[in-house]
Amino acid sequence: MLPRSSSSASPAAYAATTPSKETPKPTTTAQAQSADDKAAKACKAERKSSGVEAFQKQYGTNHNLRNAFGKCVSGKSKDDKDEKDEKDEDDDKGEKSGGAAKACKAERAAGAEAFAKTYGTNHNLKNAFGKCVSGKSKAKDKKDEKDDD
Repeated sequence: MLPRSSSSASPAAYAATTPSKETPKPTTTAQAQSADDKAAKACKAERKSSGVEAFQKQYGTNHNLRNAFGKCVSGKSKDDKDEKDEKDEDDDKGEKSGGAAKACKAERAAGAEAFAKTYGTNHNLKNAFGKCVSGKSKAKDKKDEKDDD
């Protein structure tokens, strides 16, 4: 018989300290899938209504235009995500900057490229909307402080 080591840990103690291999899936995956499903349905309908050839010419980018459906779906799902993010941004700002967000949205609708050049500060100017809202909110706060004096 082999002697038992006194330093061995019990299997129950080992199991308690071992992390579980199962990780819960984030809910954003399901949300992304539903957005992709909506985009796929929209692209199928568009392909059916416009015809396969016209659809491929519009969305296809490779030599035989066979990637048109994927490009359509990815473009539409990205647009849906951007719209949802903007809506969430507006909701997160609350009433304090609601006017600022609306003003910036209207200004951006008038000319997206000029808006990005005016307010964007990073390498791709994608932060323009946030910078606009922030600037307008701060200006409003300063005006409110002066009115209080």
